[in-house]
Amino acid sequence: MVSLLDKIASKSAVVGVIGQGYVGLPLALVFAEAGFKVIGFDVDKKKIDALGRGESYIKHVGPERVVAAVRSGALGATSDFDRLRECDAILICVPTPLGKHREPDNSYIHATAREIAPRLRRGQLVVLESTTYPGTTDEEVLPILEQSGLASPADFFLAFSPEREDPGNTRFSTRTIPKVVGGINAPSTEVAAALYRASLDRVVQVSHSRVAESTKLLENIFRSVNIALVNELKMTFLGMGIDVWEVIAAASTKPFGYMPFYPGPGLGGHCIPLDPFYLSWKAAEHGMWTRFIELAGEINTQMPRFVISRLAAALNQEGKALKGSRVLVLGLSYKANIDDCRESPSFELLEQLADAGACVEYCDPYFPEAPPTRKYNLNLRSVPCAAEAFAGFDALVVVTAHDEFKDPGLYRDVKLVIDSRNMLAPLLKDRTGGPTRLVKA
Repeated sequence: MVSLLDKIASKSAVVGVIGQGYVGLPLALVFAEAGFKVIGFDVDKKKIDALGRGESYIKHVGPERVVAAVRSGALGATSDFDRLRECDAILICVPTPLGKHREPDNSYIHATAREIAPRLRRGQLVVLESTTYPGTTDEEVLPILEQSGLASPADFFLAFSPEREDPGNTRFSTRTIPKVVGGINAPSTEVAAALYRASLDRVVQVSHSRVAESTKLLENIFRSVNIALVNELKMTFLGMGIDVWEVIAAASTKPFGYMPFYPGPGLGGHCIPLDPFYLSWKAAEHGMWTRFIELAGEINTQMPRFVISRLAAALNQEGKALKGSRVLVLGLSYKANIDDCRESPSFELLEQLADAGACVEYCDPYFPEAPPTRKYNLNLRSVPCAAEAFAGFDALVVVTAHDEFKDPGLYRDVKLVIDSRNMLAPLLKDRTGGPTRLVKA
């Protein structure tokens, strides 16, 4: 009988990727481009149909890659989970959101494991990529899979390998970002590492799945805490009349012992706003309290309110109330030049502004319509990205620094801009005249 390691070496192994979103689709393409046959699974029929036509529904994933993979037969897509039996390796890339009280929601992971269990066969590898707290793979996924009557490593292999996607990053890709891999036992680590090594540039093996789970959390907690630090310093320095952006630029000239982080209107994306609380929740189970995580969350969560307070104060100086003012929010995406609005602070800003009585709209060339999310349903359409449209508002609030917003001509007739990204100050500093008043937030 041919072993899974032999199939991986010959690239005859069939790779199944459950979840064809921002993580799963790029991963599926990388394996397809490396010579594996890949089956993408998703419950969203629109995604399955789009992939069947060779279309990409994610802006930074080039349509030419999807077309090539589908036409060559390397990539197929289905919502039929019975086809998991065809797969030698099954990679799980499903959402891990937070509940109302910041409690982890692993229901998607559990549901996926329950789909796999009755179809699990000997010799298969299962890898969880969804970000979660330490112990999920061996304490929660393993018992569900063992309901099949099979055991690891005698019958199947189980590992964790955290996704490290950074949408829109042109310096690094799914293939070039080092891949951390840890199995629930040594044979699982060996097989999972071999699979990823066959398609990715570098694989980093760790001793256990819990180490791999913790690695992802450390990466995002590091960012969350440091962003909270500069957000707090921004508010402090503004009260002193000091430009935090100039301070950061000056500090960045130090060639050692410093790494720049930048303030903003709040955290966005699927990772940084959510992942740290997976660890704080798990730590509480062990009687430990992660105070840095909680404090960082408190600071970062209040940033949309801080931006609104700056807007209200600026309008007040012009003799206007926030209530009744026409306010345009620039950007729904959580970061520049991508079509990803998961956990974007723009939604919170829009809702809070509307609750305060402002007449709010948004502009984002990547989102002609504001998509409904688990928490928000704005029912808004994007205002055209044009000077004539911008001129009709009492104030603009920069939330996302899209390249499309960096034309100084867009602001020629705008009276007030609240800039939470330091996007416009460099663009307008040499402009003489004009009515625009720029307030950093």
